[in-house]
Amino acid sequence: MSTAKFDRAALEAMLVGLRPKLHRYAARMAGSVIEGEDIVQEAAVKALAAHDCGAAVERPEQWLFRIAHNAAQDHLRRRQRERSHLTEADMTGIEDLSASAETRLAAATSLRSFMRLTLAQRSAVILVDVLGLSLHETCAVTGATLAATKAALHRGRAELKALAAAPDDVPLPKLDPDEERRLRRYIDLFNARDFDAVRALIAEDIQVDVVNRTRLSGKKEASTYFGNYDRLSDWALSLGFVDGRPAILIHNPQADNAVRGFVLVDWRGDDVAAIRDFRHAPYCVLDADIHAIDG
Repeated sequence: MSTAKFDRAALEAMLVGLRPKLHRYAARMAGSVIEGEDIVQEAAVKALAAHDCGAAVERPEQWLFRIAHNAAQDHLRRRQRERSHLTEADMTGIEDLSASAETRLAAATSLRSFMRLTLAQRSAVILVDVLGLSLHETCAVTGATLAATKAALHRGRAELKALAAAPDDVPLPKLDPDEERRLRRYIDLFNARDFDAVRALIAEDIQVDVVNRTRLSGKKEASTYFGNYDRLSDWALSLGFVDGRPAILIHNPQADNAVRGFVLVDWRGDDVAAIRDFRHAPYCVLDADIHAIDG
């Protein structure tokens, strides 16, 4: 894959292979595995569109990371317009860490903690300490100079060290009573395998996104989604939170009831308007901030 020309099938295969790695970057940039998947999907669409327009690429992997980097920045700019700006601390006086300790710390740091870094610091730490890129490769992805990248990496590492020493006093989120009622009804019907009753809850124009697999539109197509679950026995659902958002947790009763995925449900009144199922995206579960309400 070192030549400037590669066909669409090769690009699509590379996107599949790199998806978990791209998601690790995007999720830490956004502070959420859910938004990280949004960024990866946007980056994939942009990469395929650029290829179809005849883009010549010498280093496809770096090129894809650059697209993901730009998509993450666009996503964060859009989010900033909707939310208040985060306060950023000045980390210039904090001591540095050893290289091996930096890598362990960055890999273990929660996604929420990465949001305390500036964009430049966050990007440098993730690319170097989490994904293992060199400084020169990081410069190629971000477009920053070597000096700026070194400074951002140093300050970002120092801030993560300070955050790791601070107590985690973030309160657990609270669930709206109406949201809880709707979700519990959906979960109870699903666990009872009463899929006819579940189908009765969904809107005619429902959108189903089985992340990393397929998208379904409308009630007729969505019926295949429920049929697939009906044929399987390696799941049970419960209520919880993922990255602070109400979610349905997918447990595997055949493997110590471990969480293997999660589902997000959007409502229109009491009708299910959209379903986003992360069962087939284990890389999202790996980094997710998951809190179970039941059990």
